[in-house]
Amino acid sequence: MALAPAQPPSAAHSRAVPADPAVPSATTLNDIVALDALALSDAIRTRRVSCREVMQAYLTHIARYNPAVNAIVALRDAEVLLAQADARDRQLADGQYLGWMHGMPHAVKDLAACAGFPTRKGSPLTSSAPDTQDSIGVARIRAAGAIFIGKTNVSEFGLGSHSYNPVFGTTRNAYDTTRTAGGSSGGAGSALALRMLPVADGSDMMGSLRNPAAFGNVYGFRPSQGRVPYGPAPEIFVQQLSTEGPMGRTVADVAQLLDTQSGYDARSPLSLARGAVPFASALQRDVKGVKLGWLGDYGGHLPMEAGVMSLCEASLRDFTAMGCEVEPCAPDFAPDRLWRTWLTMRHWLVNGALGAMYADPSRRDQLKPEAQWEVAGGDALSAADVFHASVDRSEWYRSLARLFERYDFLLLPSAQVFPFDAQMHWPSSVAGKPMDTYHRWMEVVIGPTLAGLPAVSVPVGFDARGLPMGLQIIGPAQADLAVLQLAHAHEQQTQWVRRRLPPLLTGTVRT
Repeated sequence: MALAPAQPPSAAHSRAVPADPAVPSATTLNDIVALDALALSDAIRTRRVSCREVMQAYLTHIARYNPAVNAIVALRDAEVLLAQADARDRQLADGQYLGWMHGMPHAVKDLAACAGFPTRKGSPLTSSAPDTQDSIGVARIRAAGAIFIGKTNVSEFGLGSHSYNPVFGTTRNAYDTTRTAGGSSGGAGSALALRMLPVADGSDMMGSLRNPAAFGNVYGFRPSQGRVPYGPAPEIFVQQLSTEGPMGRTVADVAQLLDTQSGYDARSPLSLARGAVPFASALQRDVKGVKLGWLGDYGGHLPMEAGVMSLCEASLRDFTAMGCEVEPCAPDFAPDRLWRTWLTMRHWLVNGALGAMYADPSRRDQLKPEAQWEVAGGDALSAADVFHASVDRSEWYRSLARLFERYDFLLLPSAQVFPFDAQMHWPSSVAGKPMDTYHRWMEVVIGPTLAGLPAVSVPVGFDARGLPMGLQIIGPAQADLAVLQLAHAHEQQTQWVRRRLPPLLTGTVRT
């Protein structure tokens, strides 16, 4: 891409940037926001485009499209952000380059602390006062040069795979604004799909990086447990179901953000040290002969909306075209036992996080019913219940380890339903089967979570209504790079993100 050197900020406010020929044309897509994150990073570093130009382009784009989806919340004033962009330009002029995110706009998921912004977690029970320190992951993104423009919307306290809450409202799907963007990283997924952010951070307990990625035709990567340190936090040993991680429109962008987020921190004693090779520099791999186990719907245990399985099964041909060997498989572990394990572990952890609020009658009624149900479930547990669930969780890990003796990776749908009506709190039934909890319709994602395994949701296409779906690629423990390599090869084979822009961006719907 031939970009002219950037003009001084005072003279460059409206200069056009030549389009990247690799990006599909869209009648409303600005050339700067059309760039993937690494391409944008390079354009800033080489001063082919100024940080002010980038910020101005993104703010204009956000003003146009965010009202349709409500993905970015707590947006900072434009004057403040443009002043920060000017400061980044002066740093570049002085030879000071902070890192690959230098001058790039970024919005933090509203479950993570970011100095200067309140962390509302979608709840009126949280403080509206700005945080005074960053979380570990946010501090690393700041150190890489990012400019924080706001937060991305979430489900209340991150509970449920649908991003609605009483503080900021509902986030809608980039491909159909009448439908959900998923959650709890729904704001991140919708913002990415509509090119309102170059990359996005998120977190995942029950598919909260994978489900919004599937619903937004982007990539969401749940790293191995400990890969991305969490904190600072009061409790640093027990909370092991949730992990932070990256989202992006390309696997290379995801890998680059993971390089920024990952690595040991003494405040998080179970965090992992960085490997010798950065993830983003080692994505190329010959996948011919790689053995893939297709878990499907766990032998009929998981109800699936019509079209989900057929779309995911059709995508298996993409893997065989890449030279991979795919065959059906099943773990030697009862799915009902897995679900019971999940309920116990989740009740216990949510109870620990929200129990004090639930115990206060003046605050209990401000918790959504699903949160109250989780805490009450935790109150009913005994110490023996939690211990036996941990034993079952351990056996589940060993069951998958036995599968990995035969297969290099496992494949599983990223969701059991397509994006549903945004006015619904959650699907009450799937394929005619009643859902007995608010999250049973996302049972498909709990396996990698309980085993602490790396899993990425990759796009696999759309149904007849134009609604997107994704597929999980699951790897053995700490095989994060290998998972990203297979995802990268699949991206080169399919190119779903580039092939299918959201209708808002192509001008096929009215904004």
